[in-house]
Amino acid sequence: MSDPAAKIRLRGVKKAFGQKVVLDGVDLDVGVGESLVIIGGSGTGKSVTIKCIQGLLTPDEGTIEIDGENVVGLNETSRERVNHQIGMLFQAAALFDSLPVWENVAFGLLADNTISRRDARDVAAEKLSLVGLGTNVIDLSPADLSGGMQKRVGLARAIAADPEIIFFDEPTTGLDPITADVINNLIVAVNQKIGATAMTITHDMQSAKKIGDRIAMLYGGKIIWVGPPEEVDNSGNPYLDQFINGRTDGPIKMALRA
Repeated sequence: MSDPAAKIRLRGVKKAFGQKVVLDGVDLDVGVGESLVIIGGSGTGKSVTIKCIQGLLTPDEGTIEIDGENVVGLNETSRERVNHQIGMLFQAAALFDSLPVWENVAFGLLADNTISRRDARDVAAEKLSLVGLGTNVIDLSPADLSGGMQKRVGLARAIAADPEIIFFDEPTTGLDPITADVINNLIVAVNQKIGATAMTITHDMQSAKKIGDRIAMLYGGKIIWVGPPEEVDNSGNPYLDQFINGRTDGPIKMALRA
């Protein structure tokens, strides 16, 4: 059912690469200020979905609305306007090794040439404090940081421009369970602090349940289940049940290569 207050709305979104159909009619609403998590196996189209919303890929069919505006096929200027309200935490943090921490955080602000370097450094320090990092790291190289600290810097960069929408790509991948829980807690706290609409893709069910207001499962190119985290374990959906319990037996058949 359509949500009139949706920040992001996908209808009938399809995307194929040659003969490989990845998205086959995705329908999904993400409410204003909501944190929605998309789960699903590798290769099911989670990243493709986000890239279509961001304009990095163009759907073959369907509409994607942000604030009621169909963003599919926008020209470069209009797309840049839309993307200015979007932040992104990449799976591997994707920090620039050649830049100190503060320049990584303020990279987008500096690229827009709308802020002085001094002011950008102050913004970076403010955002780093929100993710639990002090000024002692501001001039360090990313190589001097642990994996968890790099994720925090990546999160600070994602919120540097106070975006209305934030995408989180596998935010806990490669982290030990304790550090992963710290990152989950930070994501929840930061989302509440800035009031952003959040979309996360992850395989980590603990993370999904902690950071998501709702969880959506993508399988066979479609969203096959959507609901609150507390209903995941007793959803009655055989696909979701197999996925969250990691069973080989069930309706999901994984394609294996020799």
